[in-house]
Amino acid sequence: MRPKERRDTGQTDLLRSRLDAIIDLGHPLVKLARTIDWTFLEQQFGAVYEDKPGRPPLPTRLMAGLAILKHSYDLSDEVLCERWVENPYYQFFCGEEFFQHRLMFDRSSLTRWRQRMGEERLQALLQESLSVASKTNAIKPADLNRIIVDTTVQPKNVMFPTDARLLNRAREILVRLAKRYAIKLRQSYARVGKFALIKHQRYAHAKQFKRANRALKKLRTYLGRIIRDITRKLGGNVDLVGEIVSERVLARARRVLEQKQHQRGPKIYSLHAPEVECIGKGKAHRPYEFGVKVSVATTLAHAKGGQFVTHVKALPGNPYDGHTLATVIPEIEALIGNTIERILVDKGYRGHNAPPDYRFRVFTSGQKRRMTPKIKRELRRRSAVEPVIGHLKSEHRMGRNYLWHREGDATNAILAAVGYNFRRLIRWLKLLLRQILARLTLGLQLAPA
Repeated sequence: MRPKERRDTGQTDLLRSRLDAIIDLGHPLVKLARTIDWTFLEQQFGAVYEDKPGRPPLPTRLMAGLAILKHSYDLSDEVLCERWVENPYYQFFCGEEFFQHRLMFDRSSLTRWRQRMGEERLQALLQESLSVASKTNAIKPADLNRIIVDTTVQPKNVMFPTDARLLNRAREILVRLAKRYAIKLRQSYARVGKFALIKHQRYAHAKQFKRANRALKKLRTYLGRIIRDITRKLGGNVDLVGEIVSERVLARARRVLEQKQHQRGPKIYSLHAPEVECIGKGKAHRPYEFGVKVSVATTLAHAKGGQFVTHVKALPGNPYDGHTLATVIPEIEALIGNTIERILVDKGYRGHNAPPDYRFRVFTSGQKRRMTPKIKRELRRRSAVEPVIGHLKSEHRMGRNYLWHREGDATNAILAAVGYNFRRLIRWLKLLLRQILARLTLGLQLAPA
C-alpha cells in the first residue's frame, strides 16, 4: 500500500501535549520544516509503492525527516532513535502533531526505507535542499551556473587488508560455516592458524621477511586444505540454501587464496564487502584508501548561506577522473534545472570526455589557453571544494561508510550531501533569526520614550 501521510489537524488532546505549544516556533528546525515542500517528496517517494492490500508503510515525512536529521547531525540509526524520543524538535520536524513518549517505528525501518528508495529517488532530497536554499535566499539561482567538480574516496567500514589477515579470516569463516551446516572437517586449524598469524605479524614488524613468508605460506596451506575438505563433503550434506551460501563463500575464499600482488583485475580486500576497491589519490599520509570513488560538485561562488553541494555520485570501478564528466554533467543539469556555464576542475581531469557542447566550458588547473583575467580569478577558487569534502567526511558520515554493497555506497554519498546542505540551511536560518532580533532590539532602543 501507499503510505498514509499525516496532516496537521489542529485538534487538541487532554492527555497529550501539542508540539507547537511546547516548542519555540522560531527555532531553525521549525522554520526549516515549514519551508520544505513535503508534498514534492511524498510524490517522489510515493511512486515506489503500489495500491495493493497490505500493511501501509510509514509516512514519507517521517522517514525523509529521519534521513535528513541522521546525516545533518552525524548520528547512527540507534542514536537517532534515542534522540527522536527525547527531542520535541525532531518529532515536529518529522511531522508529529503531539509529543510521542515511545518510538513509533523500528530501527530496521530506516534500513529498509533506504534500500527501497535507492540512489535515484534519494536525489529528490538533494534537489529539495537546493530549492529551500533558493527560497530562503541562501543562494541565488545564478550561483548554480558555475560549479567546481572534484573526486574523493568514500572509505568502507573495513580493516586495513593484509594477505595474512585475509587468509586467516577466510579460514575462520569457512570453519564457522561448516559447523552451521553440520559438515565435519578433518581439522579446523584454529590454534595453529592463530599462532601463524601472530608470528607473521611479529616477523613482518621486525623486518624478518623470510620468516614472515614462511608463516604466510602456512596460512595459505591451511586455507587450501579447508577449501578442499569442504568441497569434497559439500554435495548432498546441506540444503539448497546452505549450498548456495557455501558456494558463494567458497568462491570468495578461492579468490583470496589465488590472488597475487601484481595481478591484473579486481581483488578482494574484504570478505564481507567484496565490492571494496583500492584507490590511491597521492596523499602522503594515506597512500591507499579502500572504498569507492565519489564525484562531488559544489557551487563556485560563496553564497550568503555558504557553499552548497549540487551533485554527488558514487563511481564504482575506480574510473579516471576525466572520464566521469560525461556522466556527471547531464545529471547535474537535470538536478539543478539549469544550464552549466563553466566547470572548474583540477589537473586530474586532463583529457576529459565532457559532452561536445561542454568541451570548452571545462577549465583545468594550470591551463594556459582560453584564459581571461576573470577565469583566472575563478580558477583560484577551485580549491574551495576541498573543505567541503572535509566537512562531508568529518561531520556527515562520508568518512566511513557503514551501509552494505554498492547500493549502500551510492546511498551514503547522496545522504551525506543532503545532510551537509540542510546543516548549512539550519545555520542560515539561525543567522536570519539573529539579524531579525538584532534589528528589533535596535528599533526599540532608538524609539523615543
